[in-house]
Amino acid sequence: MESLIYVIIRGIAIGVLISAPMGPIGMLVIQRTLNKGRRPAFYTGIGAALSDLIYCLLTGLGLSFITDFIETNQLILQIIGSIVLAAFALVLFRKNPTRKLSTPAEAPVSGWKDIVSGFLLTFSNPLILFFIIGLFARFNFLLPEFRHYHYASGYASIFGGALLWWFTITYFINKVKSHFNVRSLWLINRIIGSILLIMSLVGLIMGLKDYFIP
Repeated sequence: MESLIYVIIRGIAIGVLISAPMGPIGMLVIQRTLNKGRRPAFYTGIGAALSDLIYCLLTGLGLSFITDFIETNQLILQIIGSIVLAAFALVLFRKNPTRKLSTPAEAPVSGWKDIVSGFLLTFSNPLILFFIIGLFARFNFLLPEFRHYHYASGYASIFGGALLWWFTITYFINKVKSHFNVRSLWLINRIIGSILLIMSLVGLIMGLKDYFIP
């Protein structure tokens, strides 16, 4: 019982730490909380958490060929990930927040697009796998004496920890969104879109430079 609690606590911690760095997905969640509301933003976080869970499962299963593949094709993956990030940035930069104000409140909201976009944006950065390996080692998450129910509880806790992080972020951002007017939302769209675009261009340029000029 004590070892199970050990796994659950560390699983939650790993889930939070994987999600906490304020990278592209964090900025997207903040933007969607301000523009679309808390629910679509949280759906985006669910997609990101699912992606992180897949990478954690790959790490736990000891698929060495995955890490070998990433190390071998790191530059190509960096280029592809940068292109995906640039596409998100351009869409975000051109988004008009006033459209959301004219959408009927009773219109049905489907979270699948937000989940898929959050998943794709997070999954397009497989280098996070090495961060997960470091966290697993730091927290002694995989021990030989653990049984199947330890692993099942641990991975569920990682997913729960990630969801807890996105729940908390969307809650606090939603609380302060009333202080933003339409112009503020427009500026936030442009600022976050510009930051994401710069991040993607830097990654793309560095990836292309290292790929063509070893």
